[in-house]
Amino acid sequence: MRAELGAEVVALDQSERMVELTRARCVEAFLGDVQELPFDDASFDVAVAAWMLYHVPDVDRALAELARVLRRSGRLVAVTNGERNLPELWSMFGKRSARSHAFSVENAEAQLRRHFERVERRDANGVVTFTDWNAADAYVSASVTRGDLAGKLPRFDGPLACSLVVSVFVAETAL
Repeated sequence: MRAELGAEVVALDQSERMVELTRARCVEAFLGDVQELPFDDASFDVAVAAWMLYHVPDVDRALAELARVLRRSGRLVAVTNGERNLPELWSMFGKRSARSHAFSVENAEAQLRRHFERVERRDANGVVTFTDWNAADAYVSASVTRGDLAGKLPRFDGPLACSLVVSVFVAETAL
């Protein structure tokens, strides 16, 4: 964003390691929590929350904070998965109870509308192919929401193509 758009970029993460890595790339970065942002009101034109709001304990509080730090006509770009993301992969574990995420394709728009004047949804569905069992197992092992399945992926040969259910939401504050 900085190189291609000339934008001033400020990052925030709750992981000290991620802040360290971000600073190593010469990006201003802060340790913090999206539920309690350490920035003044109306500080930013745009905020990006990519694949992270479903990890937040209080999504409503996080969205209120994001709206607070945006200027008039500021935009939040939030990316999230659908409840049926990667069904080919997750079905390999057999019948499991449905998982409901705090912020997903299915419920994000309603939550965003409580804090933003306009909300636009852009579906970005597609296919991801894991080259082999090792690649798929590494993905499962790194999953925050399904890490309990690490090491339990049944063996398979060859690549595994999986359906992506992803949406990008662009939410705008009042003029």
